[in-house]
Amino acid sequence: MAEFVLGCVQLGLAYGAANRTGKPSHAAALRLLRRAVASGIQTYDVARAYGDAEDRLGEALSDCPVGIITKLSPLSTIPDDASADQAVMAVEASIVASREALRRNRLDCLLLHRAAHRTLWAGAAWQRLLDYRSEGVITRLGISAQSAVEAEAALADPDVQHIQMPFNLLDWRWGRVLALCAARPDVTVHVRSVFLQGLLAANDAALWPSIETVDAVAVVTAIGALVRDLYRDSAADLCLAYVRGQAEIHGLVIGLETEEQLEANLALFAKPPLSAAECAIVKAALPCLPEQILNPALWPKT
Repeated sequence: MAEFVLGCVQLGLAYGAANRTGKPSHAAALRLLRRAVASGIQTYDVARAYGDAEDRLGEALSDCPVGIITKLSPLSTIPDDASADQAVMAVEASIVASREALRRNRLDCLLLHRAAHRTLWAGAAWQRLLDYRSEGVITRLGISAQSAVEAEAALADPDVQHIQMPFNLLDWRWGRVLALCAARPDVTVHVRSVFLQGLLAANDAALWPSIETVDAVAVVTAIGALVRDLYRDSAADLCLAYVRGQAEIHGLVIGLETEEQLEANLALFAKPPLSAAECAIVKAALPCLPEQILNPALWPKT
């Protein structure tokens, strides 16, 4: 289960286009996390911005020898022209809050939730995080990228040790980034949005946002044909197997909110990934879609 990184956003927020159960209760979230540990999942992804997910994670796993990746506060109240001292104070407050919520003195891995914060405020926020790393408060540092430009800039920084980015079988934007990742074997690469907020696994075109240039029915049909032709069990199986077939990717962040979803994903991770030849078949069979559908932040508001 080393590739399976449990995404915890749904444990703190009602999140995801295909989420029909909402945020789980406190007791249900703790059961889910403890069951995940018992199933062999070793890495958990969370953030200050994910509601009370850090608190739930800390309560459930404080005594467990697992890795936790958290993200700095988005610092949305700190303007771009704030002083370096203001930025540093906000960083320190976020780190204190994460350590307290997670019940850990040392943070295994800390990512910038906003990649731009690596250079904003004359680099003061990033430098404070580097100081924390030198002091042993943070073990590894990295960024959560929203765009290929952000990812490429981060990979040029030798202090970046971890990168997380969206990636799935429809997302054509990351080819150069993955090539750069191959040249940085010291960087751990995790990807999110493997199911595009659940759309790709749901097999239901009605769930897709209405975008004039996107034929959701055609995409869902094409994915169904690939499932059949490549002898996969489902669209979810195909999505996971494709991403796991990319040699540069070390972990897949999969969010879920029920124990049933956990068991289903554990079963999928037990299956083999696609081969390089099969990945090429997938890439050739699917359309090149606009970024408006690949980036959920650009979806029309409903």
